[in-house]
Amino acid sequence: MTIKIISGILILFSAFMGIRQGWKGLNIEHGDTGPFVQMRVKLNFSDSTLKVFAALTILSGILLLFPQTFLFANLLNISLFLFLIARWLMIGDIKAALSEVPFLLIPVLLIFLKHPFAVNPK
Repeated sequence: MTIKIISGILILFSAFMGIRQGWKGLNIEHGDTGPFVQMRVKLNFSDSTLKVFAALTILSGILLLFPQTFLFANLLNISLFLFLIARWLMIGDIKAALSEVPFLLIPVLLIFLKHPFAVNPK
């Protein structure tokens, strides 16, 4: 029971953060100077790349909530974080790449814990 509660809390946290960060990425104004714009400039993302990345982040946050798409959502999250880590390493910012590692471990942990509402056939 405790494992299901921990898994549920991690799912809600991960879904909320994915949707929130993706929404911020989709709604960047041209005069904005926030952290997304700074990240976009440092990583040399085009506007369309950032929009696709943000849309995939929102999609993974939504799909995480359903047991049927839980594994796909986590694999998508893992691939997005690995993409970010690779881009940070390509520009030589090891500190920024290492800051993504804890967020990379959350989907891995969620896969291990499984969805709390998943039906387990015996």
